[in-house]
Amino acid sequence: MCLGIPGEVVEIVDDAEHLATVAVNGVRRAISLTLVADEGVGVGDWVLVHVGFAMSRIDADEAAATLAQIQKLGQPYADEMNAYAETEIA
Repeated sequence: MCLGIPGEVVEIVDDAEHLATVAVNGVRRAISLTLVADEGVGVGDWVLVHVGFAMSRIDADEAAATLAQIQKLGQPYADEMNAYAETEIA
């Protein structure tokens, strides 16, 4: 199962290449902001992350509500977080 997981942008790594670092439950990963480049995403913003890409910009309330709901999935959520923690985009 693949989930879109809310992540908070904690660093813009390369503005020209649209790369950022997001934090998801304490795990930090480099992701691409290419798909949301026109939305002016910056540090402190929340994005919905799927397969290493920010799919959309979301607000903090939506991020919290989404995280609360997907955590209820139990094992599929745990599996997704384990996979997220073990992968990295270079």
